[in-house]
Amino acid sequence: MKKLIGLVFAGVAVFVLSGCGSSGGYYYDDETTLFLVDQDGYSLGGVPYICDSMSGWSETRPNGEFTFLDPESCTFDFNYFDGNYGNDPLVDDIIYIVDDLDRGKGGIPYDCDSFVGSTTYGDGSFDYDIDDQCIFHF
Repeated sequence: MKKLIGLVFAGVAVFVLSGCGSSGGYYYDDETTLFLVDQDGYSLGGVPYICDSMSGWSETRPNGEFTFLDPESCTFDFNYFDGNYGNDPLVDDIIYIVDDLDRGKGGIPYDCDSFVGSTTYGDGSFDYDIDDQCIFHF
């Protein structure tokens, strides 16, 4: 009888503890993940950003990934980037917003420190000036 109770207890313990050990992150049904990449297709990790639902600044992951709750606005700090507002192909830092299949996300409204009222192009690229902060309205 003791063996049976011990086996039942062990089975229940395994079942209960199987839910432990997750990454500790919170996931929501309306969470969206996109990526920042440069003109050569390389990921832009380490770009500071903050979204409406966040309590503090974060950075894009090494693969350029950023996550937000849809719909909300996110501010990206493009400090140390040369921008592409002047359309100089020799010094422009062209940035794209893409999905997990590398498809550009066009039509996203946004405003930057240097200008307001624009949308991302069909390929996911967007204009911004040197050291701009831009707010994207997802």
